[in-house]
Parts: sequence; structure tokens; C-alpha cells
Amino acid sequence: MSSPLSEAIAKIRFLQRQALSLLLYQEVMGDPIGQAFMNLLDYMLQADSHQTLQAYSYWFRVQAEQSQSWQNYLITQILRADNPFSRQAQQCDLTALNPSLIAATRHDLGILHILYKCQGIKMAQWVQAIAQIPELPIVWEDEPILVDKIEELALRNQLAQGENWGDAIEAIAAHYRQYGTGQFAENQAFRWRNGELMAIANPDPIHLNQLVGYEPQREILLKNTEFLLAGYSALNVLLYGSRGSGKSSLVKALLHQYSDRGLRLIEVTKSELRDLPQVIEQLRGVPQKFIIFVDDLSFEEDDDAFKALKVVLEGNMTARPENVVVYATSNRRHLVREFFDERPRPQDQNEVQAWDTVQEKLSFADRFGLTLTFEPADQETYLSIVRHLATQAGITIDPEDLDYRARQWATRHNGRSGRTARQFIDFLAAEIALADQ
Repeated sequence: MSSPLSEAIAKIRFLQRQALSLLLYQEVMGDPIGQAFMNLLDYMLQADSHQTLQAYSYWFRVQAEQSQSWQNYLITQILRADNPFSRQAQQCDLTALNPSLIAATRHDLGILHILYKCQGIKMAQWVQAIAQIPELPIVWEDEPILVDKIEELALRNQLAQGENWGDAIEAIAAHYRQYGTGQFAENQAFRWRNGELMAIANPDPIHLNQLVGYEPQREILLKNTEFLLAGYSALNVLLYGSRGSGKSSLVKALLHQYSDRGLRLIEVTKSELRDLPQVIEQLRGVPQKFIIFVDDLSFEEDDDAFKALKVVLEGNMTARPENVVVYATSNRRHLVREFFDERPRPQDQNEVQAWDTVQEKLSFADRFGLTLTFEPADQETYLSIVRHLATQAGITIDPEDLDYRARQWATRHNGRSGRTARQFIDFLAAEIALADQ
């Protein structure tokens, strides 16, 4: 008759073989929690009590660091998976996929469900038996997953209660089509750097309700963004005008307004604009909608970035994806610097069609479908912004005193603008809080 320990070893060996036989979802075991799980299985099979205890401790730690139990981790990995099945399922109906791909997916989902049923308490019991310790190791318990998408919450519940995850392949494929896969499903903001997209863990928290003034410009930008989200042709937009007027903040606030509808923001610096066609090709066929955000845009003559952006705005033989627009900000209406000595004169012998060169430079901004102008804030607009921000910050000083101090601040610092108003309110709020201590 086999002993309880030998039965446990047999079950552990079965789990290890199952995990190693994954065909498409191998990356589930490549994340720190998955790697720690596989290492723990290895040491338990070796019946090494010292290494088993260390491996269990590390597995517990990585679950604690990510605030995810083994069960929640597996479901999250399935919903965010980036593999041949998830990438194809997000672009076409399940019936159009290769039968072998569907069979492999069902196979992997069945395995992951087996691993899901291996709860933390069972792993702790095996560790206790192998390491021969008197007390059961502490188990990292399930914590509620905060999900703001009703459909995702329903799918999580379906998987948690299901008998065989392979039977949920239709629902999982529908999830990929609606929410995408990989990094675009997991993150909202990115920046392009050194030839790759890098997730921004903590995007600027600015919201639309924090922005006052320039309401007509804001309404036009919101409407154009709504076109993008609805799948209609949206226009590329240039926001130009006075510094500190909130151009960049307005674009960033769109992310918080529409991220739950699939909007994503990709920041591309001027120095990286030459890669813009490459960036856009990575977004083709993805269910999310993308704003490529270029801040503080201007060009020098013969700038490679100028040529790359021109191709994207004007188009080439490759059609621009319908899910991508460019929103750029600038303090200059004419984005390409022009000098007086470039103006053609009768005695010029260098270029036959010199005026054509000048006009190309001056008209570059016209290649944006929309141009929104942000004029310098007058005093009343500036004070309106200050009052609004003061209300949001809970500042209740005398209104006349607030206006007086705001005017003094603008005179002594950076002039009247939304940025100046924000800096003034931040300083005033800290000053009041310190005085109340």
C-alpha cells in the first residue's frame, strides 16, 4: 500500500508534467509567480526539505508582492495572454481560426484548470509532509479582484466556477476581441523608447473636471475622440498656443475619461518620431483605440522627424489604421522654423521654386485635420481657473483675498495661465495645511 507521501509525490509529478506540456500559454509559467510555482514543484519532487521550505517561502512572497493568490493569478494570465490564439481571436471570429489552434487552446485551458484546482492549502500540506515540520505553512489567501468591467467580472466568475476551462473558449475569445491582449489589455499609457513600447505604470492623474477655460476647444477635441472610439474616421489634431494653457493636460485627461472604453495613450518624443510608422504598424488590428501624443512639437530644416510625421499625416501606400490618431501640442503655429533669409529674393540663384519650399514649411500644420488655438488667458479666465481649483482643493479663504493673492502670484512668477494657477493653488494649499498643524 502506498504511503500518503508517495501519493503526494505522484500528484506533484503529474502537475509538473501537465505544466510542462502547455502548447500556447507557456508564458503563464514565465511570470514570477509561475516560475516560483514550478521551482517549488521541482524541490518537492527531490524531497529536499530545506530547499522545499525556501521555495515555498519565495512562492508566498511573490504572491504577496503582487497581491494575487495562485488562483487569481492564473485567471488574470489567461485574460491578458499574448499568444498566437489570443492575437488571432481578437481580430476574427472563432470559427475562422485553424482547428489545430483551437484544439491546442482547449488543451492548455484544461491544464490550467487542473493547476487552478491545486489550491494554496494543498501545496502547504505537501510542503509540511515533505519538510516534516510541525505546523502548516501560512497560505496566501484569495483577495477580491477589483474589476471595473462587468463583462470581465462575469468571465472571471465563470472560470472560477467552471468544470472545464476548455468549454469556456468561446467566452475567452470574445473577451480578447473586446478588450485585446497582452500589454494593451493590462496598461493604459505607454511611451515609445529605443524601439519598443514601454508601459507607464503611473500616468498623469489629471482629469477633465480639473481643467477650466478653453471650453470650445475642449468640446471639439472630445467630439473628435468620440469619433475615434465609435469607429468613425477621426482627425489628427494640433493644439497650439500659449504656454501653460493646458494643451498637454487636456490630452492626458482624455485617458482617464475614456480608458474604460478602450482608449490608450502612446507618448512619442520628437527624437523618436522617425519610428512613427513602426509604432503605428504595431497598433493595426488591435481592438483598442490609440492617441499618439507628441508634446511640444517643432522642427528644424531637413529634420528626419519632420519627414516621418509628414508621411503619417498625409499617408503613403499603406493605409493608416482607423484606430490611431495623432494629437500634437506646440507653442508655434508654424511647426517648421523659417528664417527671413530663406524668403526668395530676385537675386537668389539657389532654388528655382523657393516660394514652394517656404509654403511647404508654412503649411505643414495644415496637414492636421483639426487645429485648436489656445490664446493667452486674460485676467478673468485666469481667476476663474484659480477659483475652480481652490474649490476642488477645499480652500475656503475670502474670495477677494484669493483673487488678490492669485494676481500677485501671476505678476511675480510666470504670468496668467492654467499652469500658473495650478502652481499657485498647490502652494497655497500646502501653506494653509502647514499653518493648521
